[in-house]
Amino acid sequence: MAGPTEDYQYVLGSNDISHREEETTGKDKALDKLVGAGAEESQGVSAGVAERDMATSVGGSIHRSSSRPQLDLSKAEIQGNFEERDPTILLPNQSDDISHLALDIGGSLIKLVYFSRHEDRSNDDDKRKRTTKQRLGITNGSRRSYPILGGRLHFVKFETSKINECLDFIYSKQLHCGVSYTITGMDSLGWDSESPPRDNAVIKATGGGAYKFADLFKERLGVSLDKEDEMDCLVAGANFLLKAIRHEAFTHMEGQKEFVLIDHNDLFPYLLVNIGSGVSMIKVDGDGKFERVSGTNVGGGTYWGLGRLLTKCKSFDELLELSQRGDNRTIDMLVGDIYGGMDYSKIGLSASTIASSFGKAISEKKELQDYRPEDISLSLLRMISYNIGQISYLNALRFGLKRIFFGGFFIRGHAYTMDTISFAVHFWSKGEAQAMFLRHEGFLGALGAFMSYEKHGLDDLRVHQLVERFPMGAPYTGGKIHGPPLADLNEKISWMEKFVQKGTEITAPVPMAKPGTTGLGGFEVPSSKGGVLRSDASALNIGVLHLVPTLDVFPLLADPKLYEPNTVDLSDHSELEYWFTVLLEHLSDLVDKAVASEGGTDDAKRRGDAFARAFSAHLARLMEEPAAYGKLGLANLLELREECLREFQFVDAYRSIKQRENEASLAVLPDLLMELDNMSEETRLLTLIEGVLAANIFDWGSRACVDLYHKGTIIEIYRMSRNKMQRPWRVDDFDVFKERMLGSKGKRPHPHKRALLFVDNSGADIVLGMLPLARELLRRGTEVVLVANSLPALNDVTAMELPDIVAEAAKHCDILRRAAEAGGLIVDAMNNSLDGLKEKSPSVPLMVVENGCGSPCIDLRQVSSELATAAKDADLIILEGMGRALHTNLNARFKCDALKLAMVKNQRLAEKLIKGKIYDCVCRYEPAS
Repeated sequence: MAGPTEDYQYVLGSNDISHREEETTGKDKALDKLVGAGAEESQGVSAGVAERDMATSVGGSIHRSSSRPQLDLSKAEIQGNFEERDPTILLPNQSDDISHLALDIGGSLIKLVYFSRHEDRSNDDDKRKRTTKQRLGITNGSRRSYPILGGRLHFVKFETSKINECLDFIYSKQLHCGVSYTITGMDSLGWDSESPPRDNAVIKATGGGAYKFADLFKERLGVSLDKEDEMDCLVAGANFLLKAIRHEAFTHMEGQKEFVLIDHNDLFPYLLVNIGSGVSMIKVDGDGKFERVSGTNVGGGTYWGLGRLLTKCKSFDELLELSQRGDNRTIDMLVGDIYGGMDYSKIGLSASTIASSFGKAISEKKELQDYRPEDISLSLLRMISYNIGQISYLNALRFGLKRIFFGGFFIRGHAYTMDTISFAVHFWSKGEAQAMFLRHEGFLGALGAFMSYEKHGLDDLRVHQLVERFPMGAPYTGGKIHGPPLADLNEKISWMEKFVQKGTEITAPVPMAKPGTTGLGGFEVPSSKGGVLRSDASALNIGVLHLVPTLDVFPLLADPKLYEPNTVDLSDHSELEYWFTVLLEHLSDLVDKAVASEGGTDDAKRRGDAFARAFSAHLARLMEEPAAYGKLGLANLLELREECLREFQFVDAYRSIKQRENEASLAVLPDLLMELDNMSEETRLLTLIEGVLAANIFDWGSRACVDLYHKGTIIEIYRMSRNKMQRPWRVDDFDVFKERMLGSKGKRPHPHKRALLFVDNSGADIVLGMLPLARELLRRGTEVVLVANSLPALNDVTAMELPDIVAEAAKHCDILRRAAEAGGLIVDAMNNSLDGLKEKSPSVPLMVVENGCGSPCIDLRQVSSELATAAKDADLIILEGMGRALHTNLNARFKCDALKLAMVKNQRLAEKLIKGKIYDCVCRYEPAS
């Protein structure tokens, strides 16, 4: 979840987004048009807002070749009306098929991985952006060329017994076609739905069903299935996930998950244990380098076969569910049964350790019908899981392997199964080895099959270039299907309304059954025997992988491997409950703002209601299973809220509020600048920092601050806040910062070369706080780069909005005007010259770059390439606001000087982070590490 909030911000220039405000009509019509190719289904796609406004160019002829799969966008041309909401784009020079679908067809489930695409639509003719790029040394050639640039990988599941639903889904989205190359709809790579697939159209597939259903695919879709080796696919899928997904691997002991951070440079070798009908143990030495070193015929098929004979269960899942209510002590012979209830402590065996699976059945005069099916199922599960765990560890020991990853049909996200395997590995290794599991383990084969296409480009991606997001209905690991795949936003809203009207709990992402807790795993008797635990209670959600090669790691982090963006750890359940309550209390106000931003139409009200239900469902899911979407921090929750807003097509909920506050603040800026200019240098620096802290009070994400808005105007609140600025602040490093800026004992320090100012809110925060501070740095000869969100989040200012704010401010300030012109923010010099002396030498530039995200917080492991480039010459970072300096990055360390400024607008946060109270201030200065 960490990272950018919607992938189109990385490939859109600021001007491309600016037309969004006029494009609020015709949404239902556009959605109706997007039957398939451009629509998004609930099991794998965020219903984010569309990209728009690709510049037209001259078209050309289409040429085909048999090679695959590369996308040529040269001379791409919009077909039809340029003003159309979701125009079709012709790719006249496209000569290769895009292979964008792969399947793993098993006996129980069909796993489908497919690719949709966003193209780079940034406007390089934008003079302001071009000037900024030239200043920063950014060229288009510096961006690596990937076939999957700006694309998404979606994961969908279907029951094999309902294969026709899978075929209908593929057909509705035209995933099997590759004839008339167009990009249609909101976010998908699509083809002319009226065009049939080519005669030689091929889909990559693995699993036994690739053979069994080959004729059906040919008959229904007109495509052939290209069968890929199952083992090759498993290894390829696992390698990609372990290298590319930050929170992919996790341990599972006694019902507790813990994500394991794996250095992709230190991944190999490892043991991959695939538990299907039988068990294969694969030693993986690198990409494409693996060997099956062992296995056992006692696997999932053994459990299912014996279980079916002994319990008469009709499905694998039914058998697993029985085990939740089982008590294996009625069947298994324990050490205590042999030693009169005592431990055999001499060799380290507790009384509850299983001495012999099914051992009591020997001595007891009972028939099969005298034993509970639940007890039989649990005893079987433990017998098989323990043996698999033991054999796996012995093979890892044999080859000196540090890591053991388990996957396959047998696990399916089942909590007891993972617990028993983990306990066995821990027991036999005496705690030296851990069993690890994969969030995407059910999709390894399908993902590997996808990667068997040539030129897929996935091999070159790194962990910071993938962002996982969780739309409503993101599928689970495990063996169950939760909810139908939904074709578009309208269908998603209707589906949610239907469930709410029926009084039924939403099935996705919130499961139907109530949560339970797992018992102790391993050889010990479950501490919660008889308790209810769904077979998928431990299952995690599978999101949409957004592939964003233009993301980079922030180069000024002192140690990226040790960097953790989240300051607030939500592993404490009480902490989790508190922040969930805060978000829910703020929800109704946010919905009102969102609906008003779309004109208060009936459509907006319907979407607003759906957003509220969806976000509430997300919170309910995370309260039940905090690890459902990966490692959870407060920043992830705040980002999820913004993602959910965009999923229901609310682009900028606070648009009108931001405009109003900007205008009010700009009106008083000239007086503030005049006041500052009449101060001594030392007094002015203190006043500037006070001004940043005071102006940071304007935060619509804080309930306390929202209440203040009802008690006065923006200027009245700002003045009140300024008047209360009394030192020492709760965290007060101002004197150290002042010495670095002004020097001491007559020694004047050299100015910083370039400062990165991470700005926060619109209105007084940016206009009366950060802009005057930027002006002071410019006056000292320091280049200034204003770093702002790529997309809106609450009332945060965006990189698209900043140039207009700066241009307006520059009308009253010669320093800002010259710097803005030098930085390309004001393309044409103003005709009316300002009074005062004007320097003949060129001014240092004031520039704006996007940070690559659309959240109130920022994860510096994933920032825009422009920001990463700008940072290379920076020697000062200023992080401002709660989201960027407290919720995240309070503990971050940098290679350059760093100043963190924020007013704490939450009592709990003040107590927890700085042992203070609400409205206390933080001024933390940290010299270069």
